[in-house]
Amino acid sequence: MSVAPKKHLGQHFLKDDSVSYRIAEAIADTVDLKNVLEIGPGMGALTKHLLKYDQFTTSVIEIDTESVEYLEENFPELHGRIYERDFLREDLSSMFNGERFAVVGNFPYNISSQILFKVLDYKDQVPFVVGMFQKEVAERVAEKPGTKKYGILSVLLQAYYDIEYLFTVDEHVFIPPPKVKSGVIRLQRNNIDKLDCDERLFIRVVKTAFNQRRKTLRNSLKPLLNELKTTLNMDDDLFQRRPETLSVDEFVFITQRLMV
Repeated sequence: MSVAPKKHLGQHFLKDDSVSYRIAEAIADTVDLKNVLEIGPGMGALTKHLLKYDQFTTSVIEIDTESVEYLEENFPELHGRIYERDFLREDLSSMFNGERFAVVGNFPYNISSQILFKVLDYKDQVPFVVGMFQKEVAERVAEKPGTKKYGILSVLLQAYYDIEYLFTVDEHVFIPPPKVKSGVIRLQRNNIDKLDCDERLFIRVVKTAFNQRRKTLRNSLKPLLNELKTTLNMDDDLFQRRPETLSVDEFVFITQRLMV
């Protein structure tokens, strides 16, 4: 049997074996955990390479029933490790008996940002991620301060992960070919266990600033200040800048000022 890619699930199946091999190699070169979870394996183009490595055990999570049937038929070595579930709705703390695990996949474009936010929620359990995204999203996640690509995802993920853009993938290696190029990135948990500020407030500061990214922080943060019923001395040159110019540490500093 074969599986037809489903548009509503954002499925684009890899047909270039060398790309799948490079993604598997990228996780194998980094991960020192015993469990790897592949999201959306489809027909197993990446799975077959992951299964070649003995240093970790590969499990897969797939929402598409037809793909699950294909995997069960063609990858008997995955028996007991195929989860027919929605990753975005999964309680990751209950997977692998609460042990840490790596996440890997050729992620559906339509939920790729949601996958990263989900990983962020479980950052202490997911120290490694290697994934393929729409190139624009991959670049945004890995981007440094100072460009228009740098945004909410960049700051929030870089607060806890070291991020590396690995390589670009052309459209023609997929069935069906997407309308854009793809990019593969690797995230590795840094040594920051907890930010030196209220982490929930930090997220609100970042999102508020970027929601009006054309404004300086002096203006974009006013709605948050009003909501918190607080004031902030904005004479510092920092508040004359736009959010895309600020580092993670500078956003932490602003959050600290709001906590005083």
